[in-house]
Amino acid sequence: MNDANVNALIELEDIKTYFRLPQGLVRAVDGATFRIRRGKTLGVVGESGCGKSVTAQSILRIVPAPGKIVGGQILYHRRVGGNGAGEVEELIDLARLDPQGQQIRDIRGAEVAMIFQEPMTSLSVVHTIGNQIEEVIRLHQKVDRGEARSRAIQMLDRVGMPQPEKSIDEYPFRLSGGMRQRAMIAMALSCHPQLLIADEPTTALDVTTEAQILDLMRDLQAELGMAIMFITHDLGVIAEMAEDVVVMYLGRVVESADVVALFHETLHPYTQALLRSIPKISERSGGRLMPIVGTVPDPYTTLPGCPFHPRCAKFISGVCDVERPELTQVTPGHSVSCHLYTEGRAS
Repeated sequence: MNDANVNALIELEDIKTYFRLPQGLVRAVDGATFRIRRGKTLGVVGESGCGKSVTAQSILRIVPAPGKIVGGQILYHRRVGGNGAGEVEELIDLARLDPQGQQIRDIRGAEVAMIFQEPMTSLSVVHTIGNQIEEVIRLHQKVDRGEARSRAIQMLDRVGMPQPEKSIDEYPFRLSGGMRQRAMIAMALSCHPQLLIADEPTTALDVTTEAQILDLMRDLQAELGMAIMFITHDLGVIAEMAEDVVVMYLGRVVESADVVALFHETLHPYTQALLRSIPKISERSGGRLMPIVGTVPDPYTTLPGCPFHPRCAKFISGVCDVERPELTQVTPGHSVSCHLYTEGRAS
């Protein structure tokens, strides 16, 4: 991936995050490799249990115990002041930092921020949203309490919170789901991060509020010039929001491409199955959906060969259940982890 790191902000190289539990070893992220381009949106898709959220937690170094990064690199291309000679790029391997150390604490929340899936469980119910946003601002910026409150009100106004001067003193349980999500976005963007990780930020919202939140994120991205890592199950949202897409299965990236190529030149059987499972407006009412056969394997199970082979309609006996395919570039910018596209088997 060295030849494709132009304008890269974050590069994950063979990252592995494991959980050692009494029941066995869970390989939540098992060799994921992809990059997030500066100022662009990367969509991350896959079924539940495929390692999307743990990958995001690995970037921020907030993997819950007993989870631990055991291999790979998370390269952050950090831009710092250049003493009047322009910006200077500093390369930091986030995987090597102490999760409780000062360096990652300076980055987390200020330069890389996250919107969690359910704000009601992520926000403190005993503190006002203003207290929580102000805490982030004062932690990363040298301002007093009055200036922090002023900036928090401005941020709430920018994310479309009604009456921000009054809403700032509300508790999360007094707000609707959409308003809580706006407060969460305001907190994440309060320090103007380089990367915003959005972990299924619209899952619990109705379609109208979802559309408003997506429009808000696009507008703020254009205004602030930040990159977004958008994690979702909804391929329709990916088509609308993302420039680049990675598809994950059992902790590995099985396909990586720009959004047009992924939808129109789909390669991996898993990605093809995901697309087939989406209801289509053109189909007659009452038609049957096409679900993916089987389920995601037990997290304690280690499958030989390709992890998708028990569910794959294009399974090659003696190959897919024996050899583990590597992520291989098939066309410029389009990579896939599948034996159908290895040398000598290209379809």
